[in-house]
Amino acid sequence: MVKNLFSSVISQKEANRGRGSVEFQVFSFTNKIRRLTSHLELHRKDYLSQRGLRKTLGKRQRLLSYLAKKNRQFMEE
Repeated sequence: MVKNLFSSVISQKEANRGRGSVEFQVFSFTNKIRRLTSHLELHRKDYLSQRGLRKTLGKRQRLLSYLAKKNRQFMEE
């Protein structure tokens, strides 16, 4: 399953330390998007999952734009 594949990428120590970080949240949303996408390939008319996918995509996009802005400010200083 997808969850097992990506859980090995981040060690348990790093996961406990950085769960609130923006990078970890983006990583989690990316995993959720992949899971929902594979679900929707089988269940095309699952409209609630489609809505959840769109909401998750929006959240990830907002976090990525925040992260880009934050990194830009950090690089200017």
